[in-house]
Amino acid sequence: MEILKVENLTKIYGKDTTKVVALDNVSFSVEKGEFVAIVGASGSGKSTLLHLIGGVDRPTSGKVYIDGHDIFQLDDDKLAIFRRRQVGLIYQFYNLIPILNVVENITLPLSLDNREVDKETLKELLELLGLENRKNHLPNELSGGQQQRTSIGRALITNPTIVLADEPTGNLDSKASDEIVRLLKKTNKELKQTIVMITHNMEIAKEADRIIKLEDGKIVGDFE
Repeated sequence: MEILKVENLTKIYGKDTTKVVALDNVSFSVEKGEFVAIVGASGSGKSTLLHLIGGVDRPTSGKVYIDGHDIFQLDDDKLAIFRRRQVGLIYQFYNLIPILNVVENITLPLSLDNREVDKETLKELLELLGLENRKNHLPNELSGGQQQRTSIGRALITNPTIVLADEPTGNLDSKASDEIVRLLKKTNKELKQTIVMITHNMEIAKEADRIIKLEDGKIVGDFE
């Protein structure tokens, strides 16, 4: 079942002499339950692509469908709600709220949506993340790996249609990076979570089911 469809996606910044084509007519689709890595050098367009898929930015032209919804047909308010409910975002620098503990950071999307927290789901998620004994700790009391696991928990708590991971290991040492990749794979296999991850690290990308390679804003490779 196709869960993500990207059609002729183009993003241009500036004009005339300052014109930069960050994405150039990119098209691909992702099946439900796939773990896809998008790779490319700095400036290849991979971060731009991820931000467009997540509705964080709008394209110059082209379409993104998530679970059949044309997300750019939504106005900004409705798109923000859709993103909060249907898209889980994992950032390189965690983006945790420093005054909130682990549980409060993980459940923040539900709080913003005035939704109740299912205690059993939260308990299972904390166990999956290995954070049962850190649930009351603030971000500055956690290691980098624990902070990223908290960020992953925040992305998963809403049971999103798709999880987008933006260089999730880019700020971690090799041991913590391996832990995060294993956790993403476990989430993909056990929870059947669809994941699209960008990375410049080919060794990490090889852990995914499929690799899409970008170069100068275009897809130059798509292989399993």
